[in-house]
This record gives sequence, structure tokens and C-alpha cells, in this order.
Amino acid sequence: MGKRSNADAGFLEFVWIWNRRHQHETPAVHRRIARWLEARGAAGENRLLLMAFRGCGKSTLIGLWCAWLLARRPETRILVLAADQPLAVKMVASVRRIVERHPLCRHLLPDAAETWASDRFTVARDGALRDPSMLAQGIGGNVTGSRAEVIVCDDVEVAGNCDTPGKRAELRERLAEAEFILVPGGTILFVGTPHCEDSLYRHPKEEGAFLRGYRRLAVPVVNAAGHSAWPERFPRDVVASLRDRVGPLQFQRQMLLRPVAAGAARLDPAAIVRYAEEPDYREAQGRGVLTLLGRRLVSGGAFWDPAYGRPGSGDASVLAATYADGEGHHFLHRLAYLTHDPAAAEDPATQQCRRVAEILRETLLPAVRVETNGLGRFLPALLRRELSRAGVACTVIEHASVRAKEDRILAALEPALAARRLHAHESVFRTPFAGEMAEWRPGAAGVRDDALDAVAGCLLAEPVRLVRGARPVASPPWRGS
Repeated sequence: MGKRSNADAGFLEFVWIWNRRHQHETPAVHRRIARWLEARGAAGENRLLLMAFRGCGKSTLIGLWCAWLLARRPETRILVLAADQPLAVKMVASVRRIVERHPLCRHLLPDAAETWASDRFTVARDGALRDPSMLAQGIGGNVTGSRAEVIVCDDVEVAGNCDTPGKRAELRERLAEAEFILVPGGTILFVGTPHCEDSLYRHPKEEGAFLRGYRRLAVPVVNAAGHSAWPERFPRDVVASLRDRVGPLQFQRQMLLRPVAAGAARLDPAAIVRYAEEPDYREAQGRGVLTLLGRRLVSGGAFWDPAYGRPGSGDASVLAATYADGEGHHFLHRLAYLTHDPAAAEDPATQQCRRVAEILRETLLPAVRVETNGLGRFLPALLRRELSRAGVACTVIEHASVRAKEDRILAALEPALAARRLHAHESVFRTPFAGEMAEWRPGAAGVRDDALDAVAGCLLAEPVRLVRGARPVASPPWRGS
């Protein structure tokens, strides 16, 4: 019997050897994806889409797939396109490490590594091809003149490049260039999850589907029967906890792979836990302790979304003040719609700064963020002056928002409401806040959202806190002495 060559190893075997070498198991979900990739190649299908839930390890598998392709045919040229250059480089660097360490890739190591960088490398191969064996490029880079047998579009759709029709059109235009880079008979593989309603990965039967004609495999974290695709890592309780933390919208998109519309999101004020108590501040052994509803508060802050504050007109100038405990609960304790008296001697900005200082004194908050986009540019200095005059020890942080307002509101409020971790003082319900929340819809014109934006600013400034479980109780020892 002749000696078995590297080209004889199937992809699943290639993955198994790599995992075995690193003392890892090969879970069923990885075996499923590996078999699918190998079967598509054997069938000559060269337009592929792999959608798998976040945390599935699909990028690791695709890195192994690229190394396997090179091991079988060293003359293969692979181009990795990603949303930005660092993400593409991460994939290429991962494949390079696999090539250096996998037992079935030893024949790929060149005697003299002329091109062996993290963003491109060339394996030992016959011929004098101009392009490297593997090249990383951001979707916005210049790939004109490149040629490749395989193009991997790894997470080319992300939240920042698909949130407007113009950005989505530009993304599609750039991806269309891939067809001119690919050699005849080459393969294009898209790997990703949907980030918007009009996603690249929409079902091919839908009007305007970009990847019509692509063979696709979708692996959601749970199937229609509710069974986990990776029960060892994503059991039922972990999936439920994740859904609570990220909110229904992002869970459906990133974990269930459904390109649902942002407009489907609803912010229900009935999901807010209402309370009437005030915080209790005490000092013990030289340290202050602030509690609310029997919970010790570990952090807090305020967010001011300023406006002119002209009574009855224009945008509202809103200050939100929140606390947080160690279990991830947020307490919206004060929400002030700031106005000014046109007949007063002080200017409107000074009047609002004084009111903010009063609230910060009452709430004992250590920091306040002031949105400096537009009108708020000069307010931090005025607020520091008024805080100093009032003797309030509070840090003023200048904050410039770069995300779209509706994205900020959804990212902050939807997970907190879904998990019922947002509490609000009864005084908050005497403001227009609950009405704003009930009427608000993503993309709707003319709706009030100033208070929602201020509350979102508070919540997004807080770190994500994981619930601490009870320490497991050990069973009595059974080992003999």
C-alpha cells in the first residue's frame, strides 16, 4: 500500500487532528459545519454562505478550512475580506499559525520566508505567482489587480456599515468587485450574522436578496424545537441569560440569525420595576455605604443631554441620574426636564447648570456626563463652576456621541427591560418619560426621545455586571487516605 499523502485527509479529519493536538474536543456543531464545507467542495459548489451564531467558533473553523485548502493544493491563493483591516489580519494570522503547527501542513513551510507576515504569507509552492498564498484586506481597501482562487468574506457586514441605506449600497458595491478578483471556477464563501433588516444574508426568495443563488448553511443557537446547537457550551440557562443581557432584537439577529427590523422593537414602560424608597447613606469604619431597597449600590452616574430648555418648545434638556448594584440592576432615580425662566437675571445655561448641581448634591453621584455634540460644547466649564460654587464633589465628563441615537437607545434599554433589571423611582412616572417610551419606534419621525437618550447614556456608561451565583457546596470526600 502506498504512503498516504496530506491531500488524502478530509477536512473533518484535519480539524480533529488539530483539536486533538491541543487537547480539545470536536463538538457536534463543528463536525456538522466541517462536513458541509467538504461536501460543498466535493460537489463543485462555489458560491457559499455560512451563518452560525455568535460564539460558535466559525472563524476558527474557517481558518482551519483555509489551511486545509493550502495543504491539499499549495498553489491556492486565498483573499480574506472583512469589515476592516484588523479583522481580516486576525483571520490570516490565525491561518499562518495553523500552517506553522499543524502536522499535515509541514510541507507548506518555505525554506526562506520571503513573505511571512501577519497580513500576508506565501507557502512553499511551485511556480512564480504574483499574489501571496493568503492576503488580508479590509472591505474599504484597494484590491484591484489581485487574483484569488478562494475569497472568504468574513464578517463583512457589521453594525457600523449597514445602518443606513447609503452604507448598505456602498457595501454591496464593494463586494461586487470580488467577482472580478476571483479566477474562473473559484469559490466565494461568506461567513457572518445579520445586523439589520436589509442584510446581505437575507433569504434568497426575498426581493433584493444579495446572495441569491448561494448554497447556504444556517446554524442558530437553538433550533425550532428549542434544542441547543452546542449544549455543552450553550445549555438552556446560558441561552436564556444571554437573551436577557443582549435583548430580543440582537438575540434574534446574532443568535437566531433572523434579519429582523429594528422597527419591530418595542420599549414597554410596564416592564420597568417601580419603587418609592430613597437611598440610605451611612458611614462605617471611614467608608460610605449607599443602599436602596436593601441592595448595596456599587456605582452610579448622571447624563445630561442639553438643549436650550425654552419652556414649551424645541428639544427638551434632560438630566438622568441612575445607580447600579452588584447584580446588574439599574435604578433610574431622578429624571429632570430642565427649563429656564426668561425673566430671570441669569442666562439660561447658568440656570440649568445650577439645577443640575442641586440634583447632583441630592443624589451623591460621583460623575456626570455632558453630551457635547452641538449646544453642549461650552456647558462643561459652566457646570464645573456651578458645582464648585455649590460645594458639590462631582466629576464632569465631556461626552461626544458617535453612534446613531436609535442604536444607543435600543442597545441600552431593550436588554434592561427584557431582563426586568431597570427600576425607576415613582417621581420618574410623573414626567413625560413613560409616554415617550410607549410612543417611541426606531426610525419614526417627530417622536420625542430626549429622555430616552439621556437614560441610555447612563446605562451605556455602566460596566456589564454578571450575576454572582452561590458557591457550589462540595460533596463529602470519598477518597481513602
